[in-house]
Amino acid sequence: MERKWWTLLTVSVATFMLLLDITVVNVALPSIRKDLDASFTDLQWVIDAYALTLAALVLAAGSLADRLGRRRTFAAGLAIFSVASLLCALAPNPTFLNLARAVQGVGGAVMFAVSLALIAQEFLAGRERGMAMGVYGATIGVAVAIGPLVGGALTDSLGWESIFYLNVPIGAGAIVLTYLKLRESRDPNATRVDWPGVATFSAALFLLVLALVRGNTEGWGSALIVSLFAGAVVLLAAFLVIERRVAEPMLPLGLFRRHAFTGVQLAAFAVSSSLFALFLYLTLYLQNYLGLTPFQTGVRYLPITLLSFFVAPVAGVLLSRVHARFMLAVGLAAIGVGLLLMGGIKATDEWTTLLGGFLVAGAGVGLINPVIADVAVSVVPKEISGMAAGINDTFRQVGIAVGIAVWGAIFVARGTSRIGELTAEVPGLTGDLRRELAEAASSGNLPQVLAAIPPQSRQLVSDAARAGFLTGFNTVLFLGALANFIGAALALWLVREREIERQRPEPAAS
Repeated sequence: MERKWWTLLTVSVATFMLLLDITVVNVALPSIRKDLDASFTDLQWVIDAYALTLAALVLAAGSLADRLGRRRTFAAGLAIFSVASLLCALAPNPTFLNLARAVQGVGGAVMFAVSLALIAQEFLAGRERGMAMGVYGATIGVAVAIGPLVGGALTDSLGWESIFYLNVPIGAGAIVLTYLKLRESRDPNATRVDWPGVATFSAALFLLVLALVRGNTEGWGSALIVSLFAGAVVLLAAFLVIERRVAEPMLPLGLFRRHAFTGVQLAAFAVSSSLFALFLYLTLYLQNYLGLTPFQTGVRYLPITLLSFFVAPVAGVLLSRVHARFMLAVGLAAIGVGLLLMGGIKATDEWTTLLGGFLVAGAGVGLINPVIADVAVSVVPKEISGMAAGINDTFRQVGIAVGIAVWGAIFVARGTSRIGELTAEVPGLTGDLRRELAEAASSGNLPQVLAAIPPQSRQLVSDAARAGFLTGFNTVLFLGALANFIGAALALWLVREREIERQRPEPAAS
């Protein structure tokens, strides 16, 4: 088999492992909460700890790969991810788990940064690369499709720890293939890593997400939250100044003068901050509100995941025939419509209320994933494809991290407000207790919190907490849809076919 096919296979296996882990973790979150006695904030950090380190380091990882060698860097990322997965499985408490998830994000950053560049270096731009990106997109679809089922089955039968043990043998096999079958490549002009940029960007992102996660608890006008937001703004400004002045920035701001480059990053951010971030809250609804098991939840996700799987290869074929901006706009709009169809849930509704939205959103995801992957590395010179892939994955992971934090803040605030409206006559129900009820209704520990409520008011408060959950849930679904519609408009406006490399001359015969 030719080297390019081995490269595509290895990258697809590694990507499969990464995305399988993400989808599996979403389904296992309620079980993790129960076994480790985790809070709603802990559940947010299980996802955000991973997404934050991945987003903060993926740009540096792309630069390192261009400098040190993409194959070597890719193998190192696989090793870090596999070891961190083992630590996640052995976690005795939420703090240990979240720290291990942060280390997982380091390995994921390296793998994400290099995966698209490895494919781009082996497949010629145009129809051939479009086909490869279609396979890559199909891999994403398969991982998303079977992830909830695998995660649900493993969690129900062997416990949530098994979802992390699964990564160890997959990672080991991928490392072997990397060293045996992949070609080493690097950017001959890359000389150094922009560590000041890495430090300021990482710190700014961490402070921003921490402020969003803690805002409801501490108070949005409190000195702590205001200081965190101010610190994030100052560090982000410092990052932009550094990127303008250093000789080799990790985020070359000049790339954003290319409208297509900017448009594809915004498209990636839109889908990640909406649908992918909202998977956390969809899972909490299915398991903690409707009472489904992890495996039953995985089965319910099949409509959205299977459509994504079947549409992705078709999108790869269409890449060479249909303008990318139309595919991005249609795909994002479909995801927005899907989220609208999921919303408006009432207390008496069953999971089938989500079905129409799952189908439409699944088709949209399948349509845009290969397009984003292809355009991200086709609007820049191939020598900096590692950096371009890193920038794209940064926007994806920043979208997930910020999306989870923003939706969580809105979710709890709207839920708390609704609980306050419905329990205004209940004595002793303070604002802090109402917020605690809103978080408990989502994280699955409502019975424990209700134990502190007088028996005569317990049923009223329980109903109010569940009503608060639905209010917050419907709100974030609507806002997620709005984010996709904005992303669709921006993609249609910014992405231009003339800026995308679609064909490359064949090498001259010797």
